[in-house]
Amino acid sequence: MAKIKVRIPAPLQKITQNKQEVSLEAANIKELISALEKQFPGMKERLLDENGKIRRFINFYVNDEDIRFLKQDETQLSEGNEVSIIPAIAGGSGVQ
Repeated sequence: MAKIKVRIPAPLQKITQNKQEVSLEAANIKELISALEKQFPGMKERLLDENGKIRRFINFYVNDEDIRFLKQDETQLSEGNEVSIIPAIAGGSGVQ
């Protein structure tokens, strides 16, 4: 198991007692989500849909690489990796 630093977005910080960053041990993203849930109950339901897949509007980055272009929730983690959880931002067309 690798020790991983996880950056928590503002909308989820109420679950992590206002922590912007937490450290967890996990071998991949799936284990990381389980570790987050164990330490911060309620986190999993905000990250995963009813089928156990990462919600479409939640993005995970490992050292600035989008896991959608890696192995998604099977993306392996190594000691010292930094994982960022980024909620997708929807916006308007920009046309006025």
